[in-house]
Amino acid sequence: MGRLMERGDSLCFLPDSENPLLSWDHSASVSSTSSVGRGLLQQQVTQLLTCVEDISSDEEIHEEMARTLDKAFLLWRKKLKEKYLQFRMHVVTWNVATAAPPTNLNELLLLNNECENMDMYVIGLQEMKSGIINYISELAFEDPWSKLLMDVLAPLGYIKVTSIRMQGLLLLVFARRLHVPFISDIYTNYTRTGLYGYWGNKGGVSISFRIYGYAICFLNCHLPAHLTNNDQRLIDFDKILEMQNFENDNIPNILDNDLIVWFGDLNFRIEEFGLCFIHESIQKGLYSILWHKDQLNIIKKSDSLLQQFQEGPLLFKPTFKFDINSEEYDSSEKRRKPAWTDRILWRLNQKLQNTSKNFKEPERFFSLELKCYQSHMQYKVSDHKPVTGTFELELRSCHVQLKSLMLTPLVTLIPEGRWITPYDLVVSYNRSPDFKSSSWDWIGLHKVVIRHLKDCVTYAWVKDNLVSSEKGLYQVYINASGFPEEGGEFLLSYYSSNLKAIVGLSEPFQLCRNNLSPEDWREKKGDPLMY
Repeated sequence: MGRLMERGDSLCFLPDSENPLLSWDHSASVSSTSSVGRGLLQQQVTQLLTCVEDISSDEEIHEEMARTLDKAFLLWRKKLKEKYLQFRMHVVTWNVATAAPPTNLNELLLLNNECENMDMYVIGLQEMKSGIINYISELAFEDPWSKLLMDVLAPLGYIKVTSIRMQGLLLLVFARRLHVPFISDIYTNYTRTGLYGYWGNKGGVSISFRIYGYAICFLNCHLPAHLTNNDQRLIDFDKILEMQNFENDNIPNILDNDLIVWFGDLNFRIEEFGLCFIHESIQKGLYSILWHKDQLNIIKKSDSLLQQFQEGPLLFKPTFKFDINSEEYDSSEKRRKPAWTDRILWRLNQKLQNTSKNFKEPERFFSLELKCYQSHMQYKVSDHKPVTGTFELELRSCHVQLKSLMLTPLVTLIPEGRWITPYDLVVSYNRSPDFKSSSWDWIGLHKVVIRHLKDCVTYAWVKDNLVSSEKGLYQVYINASGFPEEGGEFLLSYYSSNLKAIVGLSEPFQLCRNNLSPEDWREKKGDPLMY
């Protein structure tokens, strides 16, 4: 029978003939781990399982083996922690029926629950007010919904990463400031399906980007209404998927993303059952009876593409159609039947798993768990109730798929010393060897509360204002003409034109006001830039 020998933190199996002392060698170097190939290590682990059967718990080698395995697992857990990231995301869909936003969105965004700390908010609205005057003015300025959401989320440390608007459809993505440098390759797209593709009252808008190396796409749709238009809804959805192409060579089509979150007013209805039966089932909470006749659930049984999309259980009342400013279903002459028109689904790319025969079950490198799927009945400004889905994502490095978590920003900005206004400054930064700069890159100075990526008080083009680049440290000159005289707390950003994203954010720092004249300042310090 063989025995195990400990070499630093590695395990090595030796037959008895080569191990006459039957002892543990503690003198070998830790670096010997690198000499053990993965295949050999797997073979040794298999042999170890056989050894365990023959070792009694009172033997000295049993204690030594347990101690060594504990060390190995501690090292492995440390390795996993380095390549493992949990991420909480809150998705909102709401057909707002041209209404102005309510004054309080705390419940909708789960802001009243201190335990619900989200890393990202994704908000999709349908039927925003889109008359020609409204639409033109809101393109030039902020629409009231975007303004309110930024007013609420920016002070909490969330930045609007990007947004896209197509008439009544709006899609926004907000992320915590610490995640922003790891979001890149941002693309937006839209597809009109109203009036045979000439009008944007129906269709889909999408936002696609990479986060920590993984490609995610959010698709907000408004599909055709009415019970009899089920086939047209499917045709429009297929058209949206076909038309949603991006300028990214690695992700040419929406279905090539690692994760797609599809949501909106999808307008699927409940078939066969009459109005009275539906109302009675809702009152008794017998939602499962109605699920079986939900058009989306029915078509998913036979449609191979829709089968790839998952959805949480519908444990809430149908979200359409309500009387405005009430929780009562439609009491007008039309008496529309209630339906789950507002939905959130997702699709994980099947390639994101380890299909090695060494695993009994596939190992997910990108996993997603739905933590909560609910409607919010207290919001009454529309004939639809908003629906939210709260997700927990787990991201891991994936060597099989040549993916790795990007945990170090591409650019590191270095604010040095105390900055003085109104005098010009020099910004230092270093960058990853893999980062490709552009003539259109810029460095921005922001107040700590940032509403959106380009919300800066001043900026400088990196190429035009480069002062020096020695030993990997770059310095860029920033003119003081845009500095706020009152000073305050600020931070710096580096915007990459190639990646269409901020790839570096500095820590907050103080920008102090100085009352000396430029001549007195130069005489006192000899350098008007910084100290």
